[in-house]
Amino acid sequence: MSRSPFGPSLSRRNVLSSLAAIPAVALLAACSDSGEEAKAADVKPANPATPAKPATPTAVQVPEAQGTVDMAELLKPGALPDKQLGKDDAKVTIVEYASMTCPHCAHFAETTFPDLKTKYIDTGKARYILREFPFDPSAEAGFMLARCAKDNYFPMVDVLFKQQANWVGVSNTKDALLQISKLAGFTQESFEACLTDQKLLDDVRSVQKRGANEFKVDSTPTFFINGKTYKGAMSIEEMSAIIDPLL
Repeated sequence: MSRSPFGPSLSRRNVLSSLAAIPAVALLAACSDSGEEAKAADVKPANPATPAKPATPTAVQVPEAQGTVDMAELLKPGALPDKQLGKDDAKVTIVEYASMTCPHCAHFAETTFPDLKTKYIDTGKARYILREFPFDPSAEAGFMLARCAKDNYFPMVDVLFKQQANWVGVSNTKDALLQISKLAGFTQESFEACLTDQKLLDDVRSVQKRGANEFKVDSTPTFFINGKTYKGAMSIEEMSAIIDPLL
């Protein structure tokens, strides 16, 4: 049974104060988790897909699915309402489980997602749902701030991924996140209120636990595309090879 790597005892005050001095070494395995502390060292993080070589589209190999899930179960409401881009009636549904401190998730967000949005989401061909799968207090804090940004959830996620090197593993993560949050309209008061919201923290953890327990998510990014499971950051060419036959 998978469980949070930080256990249920981490209080809301500890989440806020622990951001002040999280060593970089604590975040090295942020992209994978065995669900069992004793085996954590044996689990390898999901790696970014090898960039496609400039060639004809037929040269792109279709990534192999690593399992299947029941889409009806996957799309049932969880502890937090899903954050979605795209139309409900799109032919393709993409659900991504990500961690804010995962470099592979940031790589996907910066190199693949803009093209995915332009080519499939904005055109009504696909809808995209992002779900929280934090592996550490910093990732929990990042997602909490994105949730507190309300309608600016996706812009906040985008900024945190782009600025990942400036707040993950630095000497004072709390101050670094505060400076980024102020640019997004937070005050120090709203920043601290967000990160001491115990219910929000519990809900973020519930999303992670559900992903691990019900859908066997154990690394990030993990994608579910019309019921098939794909692990690791993929290029737009690889995602197109999966999506195009479904349209």
